[in-house]
Amino acid sequence: MDWQTNEDTVPSGFITDAQIRSVLGKPPASGAWREGDPVGRRLFADVGEFVFENGVRLPQTRLAYQTYGTLSPERDNAVLVLHALTGDSNLNHPAEPGHPTDGWWPGLVGPGLPIDTDRWFVVAPNMLGGCQGSTGPSSIAPDGAEWGARFPYTTIADQVRAQHALSEVLGIDRWFAVVGGSMGGMQVLEWGVRYPDAMDRIAVIAAPALSSADQIALNSVQVQAIRADAAFHGGDYYDAADGEGPHQGLALARRMALLNYRSPSELNGRFQRSWQSGISPLGGGGRFAVESYLDFHGNKFTRRFDANTYITLVEAMNSHDIGRGRAGIVPALESVTARALVVGIDSDRLFPVEDQALIARYLPNTLDGDEPVVIESKFGHDGFLIEFDEVGREIARLFAE
Repeated sequence: MDWQTNEDTVPSGFITDAQIRSVLGKPPASGAWREGDPVGRRLFADVGEFVFENGVRLPQTRLAYQTYGTLSPERDNAVLVLHALTGDSNLNHPAEPGHPTDGWWPGLVGPGLPIDTDRWFVVAPNMLGGCQGSTGPSSIAPDGAEWGARFPYTTIADQVRAQHALSEVLGIDRWFAVVGGSMGGMQVLEWGVRYPDAMDRIAVIAAPALSSADQIALNSVQVQAIRADAAFHGGDYYDAADGEGPHQGLALARRMALLNYRSPSELNGRFQRSWQSGISPLGGGGRFAVESYLDFHGNKFTRRFDANTYITLVEAMNSHDIGRGRAGIVPALESVTARALVVGIDSDRLFPVEDQALIARYLPNTLDGDEPVVIESKFGHDGFLIEFDEVGREIARLFAE
């Protein structure tokens, strides 16, 4: 899992009184973008009827996306950037009406940056099952109510097939590169295996070839935290008044996830045993500073995300196994023809470097032989969202090859 808006992935810091006050109001039942909300910079592509891996059909499906730069007349400069679990289509612009958070990769995508929008035409879709404009649990079903928990079980393969349908709508037959980190990196691998002729290059950043038992276990307790919230009502909560949705369960799931995204050394070094205020947490009713940090970001998260969506996307991550139905991981990876960059973060405890080493070992056309690039960072998994210079240097190398 991954947490991927830039404002939530800045280096951990002490929570101020002003920040605490900013989340004192009642959160909405869902933080999803809804019809009638400001569209902002989103574009929408209707990809028609969609059949999921499990055979369930949706009669109408759309993906929200944003573009950056200009598509060349030859249509040969298109780059697909795929976000992580709670990201969206905003790569680099500040929060504004219609976009609740700042862009999540502002140091990498833009004029003169490693993914230079003066040269490349960048497309960033909100993934299928998401809650920022693409069809997902918070979308309206044909019966006039939200899909909610009725939304079909969604896999990484489903999401990539929807993205491929988007590329057909846009008239892009071949991407120069497909790039993504964490859950987006899972999708990049699926692109490479499923559509080997659809891109020249791929960048797989801080992602595994399959979700392990340990990773699935971490996900499962977060899902249970949401479902155990009395206000979840089996996923039927969209008409609840502000403050009466499943925000406690969603905030708890977010707190759990943050512990997987950061490294112990960063949390220990930043907070140590500091108190949030002058009130002792040792039986005096006060709090440790790290507790306030987790609570603040958990509560803030409920204002921009949706509980059903969280479950849908976490379960999609659980589905990830690039070798499923393909005779195993090794044959699947060996079938990829794109030039590949594989990047790991040395302090990542969610998807450790061993995961990227496996990928690099069997991809046949990597920049660095059978070893991944390993970025040193104290920020754990979130390093790929923070270490812009290091990640950007590697992406620039891929684009120059």
